[in-house]
Amino acid sequence: MGRAERKAEAREEIVRREQHRERRRQISRILHKPATERSPGERQLLQNYGELVQELERQRQRRERLRGREQEAAAIPDYRGPSGVWTLLNKGQSVSTGDLSEAEPTFTHMCIARLHRAGLVQHVVSQNCDGLHLRSGLPRDATSEVHGNMYIEVCTSCSPHREYVRLFDVTERTALHKHNTGRFCHKCGGELRDSIVHFGERGKLAQPLNWVGAVKAAKKANVILCLGSSLKILKKYHCLWGMNRPSSRRPRLYIVNLQQNHSAQGLTKI
Repeated sequence: MGRAERKAEAREEIVRREQHRERRRQISRILHKPATERSPGERQLLQNYGELVQELERQRQRRERLRGREQEAAAIPDYRGPSGVWTLLNKGQSVSTGDLSEAEPTFTHMCIARLHRAGLVQHVVSQNCDGLHLRSGLPRDATSEVHGNMYIEVCTSCSPHREYVRLFDVTERTALHKHNTGRFCHKCGGELRDSIVHFGERGKLAQPLNWVGAVKAAKKANVILCLGSSLKILKKYHCLWGMNRPSSRRPRLYIVNLQQNHSAQGLTKI
């Protein structure tokens, strides 16, 4: 093929692409109209380009799913993000607290649960108290809720400790160093306590904190995926990061976080 033929072919390809883009824009405009307002010519055009209509419809559905996931995640407040609880409090602004009992596992929660079922994730260590990892289907022995679970209260008078999993927030009467919930064990009559670990406290409950499971999994890990955390708290727990191992034998750590993480210098950030 000569130079002139190649140029002519390139021009034709450019024209075809532009025609295709214009056709997509035209079909997209028609699809944005209510079906009752489309002209006979527009309805015929949609029929003639059925594959393109299906492609645009799939893209629209994907965008809606993504928006739904963003709204879903936005319903669960973080702590140190731009609109996080601690960020707003430090600025002297009020914090609106929604009812987390109505929250559902997000797309990310469900993906982690799916990865666990596929054998790609062995254990999940969570700083959140919302219980959403358990609601996503993760088994208890594969989960460490190291700051507690706001839906679990415990009788420490029973041996072994007896757990009560509720559909409501059990912390409405509890606070720092005040963990009794005001309810009592149906077996021994002992007063129940929440499982929350506040700042300045050291969690002593075996479950749902499950530090034993977390440390055991960390010792076996070759990769750690850190999702949505500033690491300002958990970085202090060296047992989770393999810091007692030679550097060449430590697990690879990947951090996926919307906010800048200044404490993760030299690590892989996504």
